[in-house]
Amino acid sequence: MVTASYGESEHPRERALLSADAKAPTLAEVVRVLQTLYPLQYAESWDHPGLIVGDPTDPVRRIVFAVDPTMATIDRALEAGADLIVCHHPLLFRSVHEVSGFGVHGAIVGKLYRGHCALWVGHTNADAAFRGVGQAAADAFGLVEERPLVVTGQQNGMQIGIGRVGYLAEPMTLRAFAQHVADVVPKTEYGIEVAGDLEALVTKVAILPGSGDSEFDQVRAADADVYVTSDLRHHPATDALEQARHEAALRRAGVDVGKMTERRDDADVEFDSDDANASGKFDVFSGTACVEAAGSGHYVGIGAQNRVESVGAADVMRPALINTPHSAIESMWFDYAAQDVPAAIERVTGYRPDVVRLTESTDPWLLVLGRD
Repeated sequence: MVTASYGESEHPRERALLSADAKAPTLAEVVRVLQTLYPLQYAESWDHPGLIVGDPTDPVRRIVFAVDPTMATIDRALEAGADLIVCHHPLLFRSVHEVSGFGVHGAIVGKLYRGHCALWVGHTNADAAFRGVGQAAADAFGLVEERPLVVTGQQNGMQIGIGRVGYLAEPMTLRAFAQHVADVVPKTEYGIEVAGDLEALVTKVAILPGSGDSEFDQVRAADADVYVTSDLRHHPATDALEQARHEAALRRAGVDVGKMTERRDDADVEFDSDDANASGKFDVFSGTACVEAAGSGHYVGIGAQNRVESVGAADVMRPALINTPHSAIESMWFDYAAQDVPAAIERVTGYRPDVVRLTESTDPWLLVLGRD
C-alpha cells in the first residue's frame, strides 16, 4: 500500500519535475536536517547510516519513507516521483567491493542514480534518537513514564538511547498485552510469538525494535515483566527463559535475587563543532511536530522520576518474551518520521516537501506451515 498525496499530473516523476520550485532545498540541506534529527554519532560503532546515494546539489521535493531498500521499494519510489528515499535498514550492510550491475546492490545504486533519486538511511542512529524507532513503538503500545533501555546520551533535554522501558497505564495479563501488541504492529504472515505465563500480570515493559537478544542483561536489570523485540534466536531466548524460571524459583524460596547487571552511566553526546544544532544556527525541534505530536508527552525527560515497583507476583518468571516481525515493528518509526522530517525541513528552509509512505510489508516470510 502507498500512502501519498499528489497533484493533478498523471505521472509522478513528471509531476515532480513540472512543479519545480526554485525554493526547494538541496539534498545537502535536507541531509543536514535529517542528521540533526537523527545524529550519526548516535549510531553503533559497526553501523554506517547516513547518505548512501545522491548528488548533494539535487533538489528535494518529494520524500519516500520505507523500511527496506529492496528493488521493489526503489521501483515504487521512482514511480511515485521520489527525489529522496529515507529507509531504516541499510542498503550496504556489509563490506562491498563492487557496485556493478551483476549484483543487486550495484543494480539498485545504478537505478537510483539514473532516476535522480537519493537514498538516506537512519538505522541505529534513528533507533536511539528522540521520537525515533524505539520511542515510536513504545508510544504506540501505550507506555507511560518511559525511558531508554540503554542510555547513550541526551537530545534536546531528553535521554536518548537504544530501546525503551516504561509502564502500562493499567496492568493487564501477558495474554491481553500480547494481543494488544499483535493489534498494533503492522500485520505480516509470520505474526508474533509469545513465551511466558500468559495469565501473569504485566505492568513494566521493555521494548527493543530490531534484533534484541543482545540486551537480555539490561532487560533483567530494568526488572521488566515482558520484553518486546525481534529476531530472537533459539539459544539466547531459551537461556533467558530458563534464567527467568530459575530466578522465580529462588524468589519463592525467599532468596533476594537482586539486579543481575548494572546500567551504564548516562553519557552526554558530544556534537562536532560544525553540527548545526550545537552551533545554534537552527533548531529543528522547536515549534515543529517533533515536540507537538501525540506521544511526546509520554516521554520522560532528564531528571524525571520513574516507578520501579512491579505489580506482578514475586514468584512469576520475568521477563516474558514477545518476538515480533523485524521490519513490521521498525516501520512504526514512520508514524513520527513522516511528520517530523517535512516539518523540520520546512522550519529550516521554508519549503515543505511532499511525503509518500510505502506501507507494504517487507518481511521475507510469506507462508507459515506445520503449526499445531
